[in-house]
Amino acid sequence: MSALAFNNPRVQQLRRLIGRRSSRHEEGRFVVEGPVLVADAVAAGWVCEAQFVAEGADGAVQPGVDGAGPVFELAGGVLERVASTEAPQHPIAVVRMRAWGDVPTLLTQASFVVVLDRIADPGNLGTVLRSAEAAGADIVVLTPGSVDPFNPKVVRASAGALFHVPVIESPLEAVVAAGLVTVGTTSHDAADRAVTPYTSTDLTGRIAIVMGNEATGLPVDWTDGFGPIERWTTIPHAGRSESLNVAMATTVLVFEAARQRAATHSSSSTSNASG
Repeated sequence: MSALAFNNPRVQQLRRLIGRRSSRHEEGRFVVEGPVLVADAVAAGWVCEAQFVAEGADGAVQPGVDGAGPVFELAGGVLERVASTEAPQHPIAVVRMRAWGDVPTLLTQASFVVVLDRIADPGNLGTVLRSAEAAGADIVVLTPGSVDPFNPKVVRASAGALFHVPVIESPLEAVVAAGLVTVGTTSHDAADRAVTPYTSTDLTGRIAIVMGNEATGLPVDWTDGFGPIERWTTIPHAGRSESLNVAMATTVLVFEAARQRAATHSSSSTSNASG
C-alpha cells in the first residue's frame, strides 16, 4: 500500500479527532500519540483501530497483535502536519472510546472518588488523572463544562492513567445520590461552615473529594453551608500564594486520603487478627 497523502480520508479523520471535541465524541474515537502511550493503551485492552507511522519507518506498536490495529504509512511531512506536537513521535493511533458502564452503578460501587468541577486546563486534568490512579482512586468524575478527557493534551499529560482509571461525566448531585460523602476544598476559612486542615479531615470511608475550577473555585451556592458539600478541608501553607494549583492541591489530598485509608485498613486487619 502506498503512503497516505495529506488529503487521504484516514488522514483527515486524524485531523478531526485531534482538533475537535465534537468529532471525537460523535465518532467514539480519539487519538493517542507516541509509542509508550499507544503500547499502554493496547496493553490495557483499549481497541486501537489503526496506527500511522512516517513513510519508511518501523515504529508501529505490536503490529499484528489483536487490538493493535493495522499500520499505515504517511507520506513525507504528513505526520508533522497532523500531530498535536511540534516534534511528533510515531505511531499516532486511532483508539476506540470505552464505555465503563452505567454511571449510577459505578458511583454506588465506588468508595474513593475525585470530582473535578468544570476543570478547564488539559494539563491539570492529565496530572490529576496520574495522581488519582497512583493514589488508588476508583473513579474521576468531571462535571458538565469540564475539558474533554480525550483531548490530546490530556491524554499525554495523563501518562497512560486515562487507560486505567474510569473517567465519567456527571453532575455532583449524582455523586451525592450514590451515598458518597462529599469533601469540598477551599483556601478560605468561613464563619458558616467548619473548615479543617486536610490532615485532620476524615478522608476514610466512601468519600468524594471535590475540586473547583482553576479560576473560580467551587460554586458560591455550594459554599453557603446548605449546598451539596458535607465536609470542608483546606491545605495550610506559608508564603505569598493564596492557593495551590488545582492539580497540585488534588495530588496532596488524594495521597493524604490514600495514607489515611491504608492506616485504617492496617488497623482493621490487626484488630481482626488479634480478635
